[in-house]
Amino acid sequence: MTTHQILTETVYRIMRPLARVLLRNGVAFHTFAEVAKKAFVDIAFEEFGTEGRKQTISRVSALTGLTRKETKRLHELGSLIDEAAIQRYNRAVRVLSGWQNDPDFRDSDGRPATLPIEGGISSFHELVRRYSGDIPTQAMLAVLEAGGSVQRLGEQVCLKRPAYLPADDPCEGLRILGADTAELIATIEFNLRMPPEQRRFQRKVSNHQIRKDALQRFHALAAEKSQALLEELDEWLARHEAGDDENACYASLGIHYAEDCLARESACKEETP
Repeated sequence: MTTHQILTETVYRIMRPLARVLLRNGVAFHTFAEVAKKAFVDIAFEEFGTEGRKQTISRVSALTGLTRKETKRLHELGSLIDEAAIQRYNRAVRVLSGWQNDPDFRDSDGRPATLPIEGGISSFHELVRRYSGDIPTQAMLAVLEAGGSVQRLGEQVCLKRPAYLPADDPCEGLRILGADTAELIATIEFNLRMPPEQRRFQRKVSNHQIRKDALQRFHALAAEKSQALLEELDEWLARHEAGDDENACYASLGIHYAEDCLARESACKEETP
C-alpha cells in the first residue's frame, strides 16, 4: 500500500469513533468540515511557513487547497479552543496532586488528610491557593464535588477519588476527549518523524484471544495497576515542579483501557466457511 492509502485508512479509523460522538451530540458534517478546514489553516500558518519569511494567505491557500478568500476568513476567526476551560481542568488536577503529595495536606499515615475548608496552613483554602492560582476556594470545591473527587463533611472536605474525571459532566468529558486524543496523536506524529533515540514513549499491550469470563478481572487488574503507576509518577512530577512559569514545561503520561468483543465475533463469522 502507498503512504496515501495508509493515511486514508488511518483517517477513516480515527473518524469512526469521532463521527459517533459528533452524530450523538447533533453535530452535522458541515460543522465538522468547518472545524477541519480551520485546523488545516491554523497548522499551515503555525508550522509550514518558509524559514525567515512571513507566512502568507496565498501560500496557505496553495498548501491546503482552499481558496484565498476562504483561507483569509478562517485565519481571522481566531482560536476555537476555550483556554479557560482547559485551565480549570489543569488546576483541578494540580489541586488533587498537591493534596496527595504535599506533606502539609497529608495525615500522619501519609494519606490525603480530611481538611477544614477554611483556616490554617493545612486547609482546603490553602491547598487551592497554593495549587490552583486565582480560582476561588468555593469555585474549586464545586468543580471537584461535581466530578466526584471530594466530599464535603460539614466544614471539612475529604478526598474520595485521587483523579479528576468529570464523567457526570458531558461538556467536561468532551473536552477531555479533545485534549487526550490530541496528545496521543501528537506523540505518534512526533515519533513518525524523529530518530529512534529521540522518540517518546508510546506502547500498549493487547491480545485478541482473551476469554470473555476473564475480561472483568483484567479490567479490575488494569485499573489497580494503572492507578498505582500514575500515582507514583504524579508524586515524582510534583517533586520536580519548576518554581516559576518561565522555567516550566508540560509533560504527561496517559493510560486507557479498551475492549471489543463484537469485532472479534464479526471476524470469526467471516472466517467460517
